Amino acid sequence: MLVIVLENAPPRLRGRMAIWLLEIRAGVYVGTYNRRVREYLWEQVEAGLEDGNAVMAWQASTEAGFEFVTLGKNRRMPLEFDGARLVSFYPPDSLEKD
Repeated sequence: MLVIVLENAPPRLRGRMAIWLLEIRAGVYVGTYNRRVREYLWEQVEAGLEDGNAVMAWQASTEAGFEFVTLGKNRRMPLEFDGARLVSFYPPDSLEKD
């Protein structure tokens, strides 16, 4: 299982994701692909995201059962804690200062 969530993404990128994945809600795309296609899709996100932000999560043989990557400005910050991937939050006004 693969999930990509796009926020504030250009229509061109959203259309590109809709070619490969099912858009089950605005900006939320799901599908089932192998590692190679997943990496290709993430390259497309990196190239076309502009000022938006994105997260991609997929099934993996980790303790949590999934892995994820993020891109762009967002209050959520992935971090590793004792070998587990968690999500922390920046202070509410931290993104406005950039």
